[in-house]
Amino acid sequence: MKNVPIALSGISLVAVAILYFLHFSSGSPKAQMKDVVPSNLTVAYINSDTVLKYYDYYKEVKSRFEAKGKKLDQDLQNRAQALQSEIGAYQRNVSTMTIGQAKAVEEDLGKKQQNFRQYQQSIEQDLVNDQSKVNAELYGNITAFLKIYGAEKGLQAVLKYDPSSDLLYGSAGIDITQDVIKGLNEAYQQKQVVKKDSIAKK
Repeated sequence: MKNVPIALSGISLVAVAILYFLHFSSGSPKAQMKDVVPSNLTVAYINSDTVLKYYDYYKEVKSRFEAKGKKLDQDLQNRAQALQSEIGAYQRNVSTMTIGQAKAVEEDLGKKQQNFRQYQQSIEQDLVNDQSKVNAELYGNITAFLKIYGAEKGLQAVLKYDPSSDLLYGSAGIDITQDVIKGLNEAYQQKQVVKKDSIAKK
C-alpha cells in the first residue's frame, strides 16, 4: 500500500480585484477601477512547497504517517501470505478430500478472503481519514498564523506559490516564506512545550 500523501491544498488567501461593468452603472472604466481596487493594496506570497519542507509539524506528521504505512504494509503482507499458504495447502490436498470436506474448506477460505479485503479497505479508509484530519489542521495552523502575521505586517492578501498556482511571478521583496516558516515552527515548538508540561503535571 502506498503512503497516503499529505498535500497542502487550498491554502490560498487570494485577494482578487473584481473589475466589472454594471448595466445600470455610469462612469468610465478608470473610475470604476478606482472604486474597486484599494490604492494601498499590499500583497505577499509564500512558497507552499518550501513551507511544507521546513515546517516541523508537517515533518513530524509525515514521519508518523510513513511509520504507520510501513507497519500496515507489513501487517497486510503477513495476512496475505498466511492466507496464500492456506490456499496452497488446500490445492495440494484437495484430491484427498471428500466433496463435503472440500466444500467446507472452500467456504472457509472464501470467508477469510472476504475478511482480508474488508480489513484492507478499512485500514485504507483509516489512512484517508487521518489525512483529512491532518490537512484540516495544517490548513488551520497556516491560515491562523497568516491572519495574525498579515495584521501585524499590514498585508491585505497572501498568495500561495507552487507549480500549480496562478501566481507566475513574485519578487523577492514580497516573498514571506522564511518568515512564515520561522513563525510556524516557533508556534509549534511552544505547543510541544505546553504539551510536555501538561503531561509531566499528570
